[in-house]
Amino acid sequence: MKDIMRDELGSPKIVDRATFQAELDALRVREKAHTREGDAIAAARRRLPMVAVDGATPLIGERGKVTLLDAFEGRRMLIAYYFMWYKGRPAPEQCEGCTWVTSQVRELSYIHSRDVTFAVFCQGPYEESARYRDFMGWEMPWYSAQDSLDTLLVGRRVGRMHIVCYLRQGSNVFETYWTTIRGVEAMDNNYRLLDLTVYGRQETWEDSPTGWPQGDIMDTLRTNARPTSQWSRLKAGYSDDLGAGRR
Repeated sequence: MKDIMRDELGSPKIVDRATFQAELDALRVREKAHTREGDAIAAARRRLPMVAVDGATPLIGERGKVTLLDAFEGRRMLIAYYFMWYKGRPAPEQCEGCTWVTSQVRELSYIHSRDVTFAVFCQGPYEESARYRDFMGWEMPWYSAQDSLDTLLVGRRVGRMHIVCYLRQGSNVFETYWTTIRGVEAMDNNYRLLDLTVYGRQETWEDSPTGWPQGDIMDTLRTNARPTSQWSRLKAGYSDDLGAGRR
């Protein structure tokens, strides 16, 4: 059955090795230009102005009340991911997009070596969301920013996934960059790898030849009514009880 399904899909034309390499070489020129443009954009990002943020802005962490300044953990910079949260809802109903990108952030030693802390700022209550963090097996610092979102996301839409970058100078805190929606793909490696394959991400918005498989993004992010990566945690025996009265 799998072979039949594979045969029904469109596929590139078959050519000899020399022709393949010639077309790949032509694409490589564009790839290198794309890389250089990305470097130039990153250079411009490093030259953006910054805006002051109150370092005393309150958060809730595993030790109770802390501040934004505390979340730096003594490092110079902080990357905060603002995790969407549906208060009182069970694990299967939590944000599949936030679960997708947060699941990719595992090894933080390389970030730490550049004097940067990565932390999740959940947009919901601490106890409930921390149970979700534990269920998913995530080990990064986790805080509730629920009561400070209007201060931390001033002028931006609360209830949307965000990455916000901060710089600490002594006890002074500054916001240096923020992004949302497609910008949070910086946390992911799955889609970047899929982009290298012949069928890409297999989403409807992609410019693909006729006959290529395409579907909704939820086909990837949700499986059988749950965020996809939850299934491996359940299989491993972890409880998805968030203590909110619903399972």
